[in-house]
Amino acid sequence: MTRHPSKSMAAVWMAGWLGLMVIIAVAGREAARGLHLFQVMELRSTIGFLLLYPLIHAAGGFAAMGTSRPWSHVSRNVVHYAAQYCWFAALLIIPIGQVVAIEFTMPIWIAILAAIFLGERLNPGKVTAVVLGLIGVIVIVRPATGSVEPGQLIALAAAFGFAISITIVKSLTRIDSTLTIMFWMLVIQSAIGLLPAIYVWQWPSTVGWMWIVVIAFCGTFSHYCMARALTYADATIVIPMDFLRVPLTATAGWLIYGERLDIYTVLGAVLILTGNLLNLRSAPSPTAVRKAP
Repeated sequence: MTRHPSKSMAAVWMAGWLGLMVIIAVAGREAARGLHLFQVMELRSTIGFLLLYPLIHAAGGFAAMGTSRPWSHVSRNVVHYAAQYCWFAALLIIPIGQVVAIEFTMPIWIAILAAIFLGERLNPGKVTAVVLGLIGVIVIVRPATGSVEPGQLIALAAAFGFAISITIVKSLTRIDSTLTIMFWMLVIQSAIGLLPAIYVWQWPSTVGWMWIVVIAFCGTFSHYCMARALTYADATIVIPMDFLRVPLTATAGWLIYGERLDIYTVLGAVLILTGNLLNLRSAPSPTAVRKAP
């Protein structure tokens, strides 16, 4: 179905993305307080699969989910599973606003990986973006002080892992649909986490179940909101709206947990987001659909 360009509709769908992504950060921390991360991630995948099934059924069922590159899906999801684990772990150690700020280095790593493995060119705009992003990370982590927070390094590992995952996804989208990629993500990650989740299993409380369902819902449909936003406007219009996730998440951390971001995190986030904006401006102008991790 062809949709007419509409910045207002793109903004509406991006509001959904932003709201769900802020909620999942809070829900992830709350769920992990009472359950092991392996269990949280396994329930997120299995419930997410149930939520996705109506779309799978409408697309032709499991028969339509076939792929000619199963090992690429396996490789992608092994990396993505590890990155997700690091992301949830970082939420328990450092302020959630700082986790999200570091997460925004992901496009910087993607630019580097795409140049190495997919043959994409690093033009001057992308090189400037990469340099600003790396400086932003150094400002946030401040290795010269000798007091680097382990949570910061874990969040950085998560961002790098997500970048590898999305780089593989960019290759997979040449032959597989977004729905097929999401299907194999949930199936493979459920298989990866099954035995670890059984080993640490404890029955969630009523509140625990509530947080798990929230994580599964937000994790599944936030990406749908992003995809819909990109049908109404170019990535150069839509993606900068995602930058609001840093102050929104930081505000949530302040209101709910009393967390405050120091000046170094704010300055580093500004550098990283500026690098992302330059990266977008240096990208081709036709509408590009960002595939969800």
